Amino acid sequence: MSEFASRALLARLIGFATVSRDSNLALIGFIRDYLAGLGVDCELFHNAEGTKANLFATIGPQDVGGVVLSGHTDVVPVDGQAWTVEPFALSERDGRLYGRGAADMKGFIASVLAAVPAFLARPLRMPLHLAFSYDEEVGCLGVRSMLAALEQRPHKPRLCLIGEPTELKPVLGHKGKLAMRCQVHGAACHSAYAPYGVNAIEYAARLIGKLGEIGEGLAQPEQHDVRFDPPFSTVQTGVIKGGRALNIVPEECEFDFEVRALPGFDAQGVADQLQGYAEAELLPRMRAVNEGADIRLQALSAYPGLATPADSEAAQLVALLSGSQAFGTVAFGTEGGLFDQAGIPTVVCGPGSMEQGHKPDEFVSVEQLQGCDAMLLRLVDYLRQG
Repeated sequence: MSEFASRALLARLIGFATVSRDSNLALIGFIRDYLAGLGVDCELFHNAEGTKANLFATIGPQDVGGVVLSGHTDVVPVDGQAWTVEPFALSERDGRLYGRGAADMKGFIASVLAAVPAFLARPLRMPLHLAFSYDEEVGCLGVRSMLAALEQRPHKPRLCLIGEPTELKPVLGHKGKLAMRCQVHGAACHSAYAPYGVNAIEYAARLIGKLGEIGEGLAQPEQHDVRFDPPFSTVQTGVIKGGRALNIVPEECEFDFEVRALPGFDAQGVADQLQGYAEAELLPRMRAVNEGADIRLQALSAYPGLATPADSEAAQLVALLSGSQAFGTVAFGTEGGLFDQAGIPTVVCGPGSMEQGHKPDEFVSVEQLQGCDAMLLRLVDYLRQG
């Protein structure tokens, strides 16, 4: 496998503008056709609308568990970002390959696809699986249907390597996430008679303040896990909207908040605490003024954290492939916790840095792409018979 193969494939992949709000079928079709040309069959797992799909393929024996190489095909938008290069066309400058998704995470997918002929060159003692998903960037949504199918198979994969950008350093853990929306329904009136209304913004502010108190409790030293940065679970409100005019007591207000949870911490417990506070303290006051007042919580998305043991088969294999046992954690989330929940132990290790992800002029260095190519060739040797 040459660096030119992975670079050429990366150029093709970046050329597909697979922003999460749009379809990824053109890119999936390209990968399917590429693999079919090498004699590799694929399965597609479509969303309900038929506009997006996961792709799963197996190389090697079908009667034993193997190694999954996993990546997501969707990227974040470029709207409002000051790019100096075309985001959906690969460009190179000073040893860097630029384009949306170059680091997060089409660079890894390109290396995987470039390595397929090497995996096919000789029989494998255990299979290699390719798993490419959609809608990771909006809550790790798409991969779930594919994992549900894999859980039912008699020989599901033994372990998974997710190629999110870690500068090719093995990562065993990350936090989980719960995203929630809180909708506060009050009662409008003229602001001159404010006590006769129920101010939805003011009650939302009380709820946000309660979230702040919960977050302060989670930051106490006894809650810390020093493997993570920050070393505790966090709560933050990121979006709020409400009100129509200054002289109208606002009837509606809603805000979105998230919990970034250490592995093993029940993020839903934060939402339950907020609901309990609303029911015990706020709703009685609101309904004393207007019986129709209400506070509703709605889950937007969630994914679990990851905490793979350092002595596990998955960790030791990726240490062998990466040449490092300096296991770490990352602040961002991945699909790894979902693979782990499905009984497939997972490690995260891929080319590039998340410092470049989601930013204008996103790039992966040529050196990192070459390093990923080399790592995958070591996996070829590991999986081969004899």
